[in-house]
Amino acid sequence: MDRKHNRLLLLIVACSATGVVLGGTASWAESSQCLQATVATSECLTQDPIMKTIEGMSVGLVAGAGAAIGATLQMKRQED
Repeated sequence: MDRKHNRLLLLIVACSATGVVLGGTASWAESSQCLQATVATSECLTQDPIMKTIEGMSVGLVAGAGAAIGATLQMKRQED
């Protein structure tokens, strides 16, 4: 692998990891807020907070990887 491929891979990994952390944190906070509400909805009571957090993490992973790929393509366009 040359240097450009290593940078691309590092960018994708960093953005994906950031997306996982932010997505998981946001989902966990939303679940906690839902459970502490004065009037709990049936959806709130039936959803497992761990599964909701995992779902948020997976969405964050995809969003982070997509953002990294989009940023890379934008940089390549500007170089040309």
